[in-house]
Amino acid sequence: MSFTITEKGYALKRGDGSFHPAIEKDLLSGPEKNIMFLPRLVSLMYERYLADGGKLALVSMDNCSHNGEKLQDAVMTIAQAWEEKGLVKEGFVSYLQRDVSFPWSMIDKITPRPDAKVEAMLKADGFEDTSLVITDKNTYTAAFVNAEEPQYLVIEDDFPAGRPQLEEVGVYFTDRDTVNKVERMKVTTCLNPLHTSLAIYGCLLSHSLISEEMRDPQLKRMVEIIGYEEGMPVVTDPGILDPKAFIDEVLTVRFPNPFMPDTPQRIATDTSQKLAIRFGETIKSYLASDKLDVKDLKLIPLVFAGWLRYLMGLDDDLTPFTPSSDPRLEEAQAYLKDIKIGMKGPFPALEALLKDESIWGVNLQEIDMADLVLSYFAELIAGKGAIRATLIKYVQ
Repeated sequence: MSFTITEKGYALKRGDGSFHPAIEKDLLSGPEKNIMFLPRLVSLMYERYLADGGKLALVSMDNCSHNGEKLQDAVMTIAQAWEEKGLVKEGFVSYLQRDVSFPWSMIDKITPRPDAKVEAMLKADGFEDTSLVITDKNTYTAAFVNAEEPQYLVIEDDFPAGRPQLEEVGVYFTDRDTVNKVERMKVTTCLNPLHTSLAIYGCLLSHSLISEEMRDPQLKRMVEIIGYEEGMPVVTDPGILDPKAFIDEVLTVRFPNPFMPDTPQRIATDTSQKLAIRFGETIKSYLASDKLDVKDLKLIPLVFAGWLRYLMGLDDDLTPFTPSSDPRLEEAQAYLKDIKIGMKGPFPALEALLKDESIWGVNLQEIDMADLVLSYFAELIAGKGAIRATLIKYVQ
């Protein structure tokens, strides 16, 4: 069984560690009266157990780190709660532990929401069923998918009941450690940090497409430096994919693709949850190295300063914009509530934010990066056009 339910789909608990109320209700109800997806999944697994259905692999293919572990933790939490309460027969948990696997996977294929321009192209080519549907939850769907040609699917080869020979059509089957290395290569160096850098500055410079940003000389050069010069010295090489070739494809084929109508505003969603992994891991690798100096990182701190500037909700023309949704947006914005365009610093109100390891992955004050971030930030808020001027000054 394969799953694409988004990273949030595996969450049983809220940020404070308590169960979501609907999940808690299902934990008390047992396998016959649940309403949420994951408890219903466990109910199906219980039916399989009662019918002696045998071995099975539950394969998450969502774009999140350690996805198989997240699925396994959720399934086992529910099953153990039911068994402890006597809501399922004893032996169900042992069955899941013995006969069910939860392979990890790394999937990489950018698939933004269906786009009106693509809809128009398809109509011009004679396709009829192309209408966009906007759901009551403001999500977009259609009978077509606008997605890029490059695609990667790497799966831990742990299938107790066998599997299709999907390696014949390009799927990589390997061990868990290699899956983890591919994920780390992509998420901490070769794609995700570059995407987030473009998202932050794309919003600030009022770009509407990632492909459009790749025609912006400063932004294009910025991600080249972050990828090739700052990230590549500490990149994780998984062996089955070449990091240099991967990042070449990202910057010359994938991001510039005009038929990929992906927006910086979409990529900027949940940025507070992304910075620690996408940049913090590179910083930690520099700190751990006896050959590299964290002070040589110049543009990653510029991205951090850009996010602080982004939180102000004003673009480079000082026109207000609405930041993308983020669970810590209001909390982070509160640190900047008294900071105005034209201030030169110091900015003592930002000190606690810059120390927050849950945001950056490290304490920026402790590693002596905070001053550089604040210096950049002061230049970014100097006035109208200051963002472009700062990029021109530092992105060489």
